Amino acid sequence: MDQEAFNMSIRKFLKMVGVNSQREIEQAVHQALGAAKLRGEETLAARVTLEIPTLGLRVPFEGEIKLK
Repeated sequence: MDQEAFNMSIRKFLKMVGVNSQREIEQAVHQALGAAKLRGEETLAARVTLEIPTLGLRVPFEGEIKLK
């Protein structure tokens, strides 16, 4: 295994996940604000699950996103 290539591949994957996740969250929040489903002061519970089926890996991550 090429450790450097492996690390770069992981970083590229995580960057893609981070950028796309942020865009999806921002769009969903703006839509909810526009539909008056949110006031803009909430703290939103968030959950992401990392899965790599070949490795049998399934790890949940939980946190919160504060709008104010």
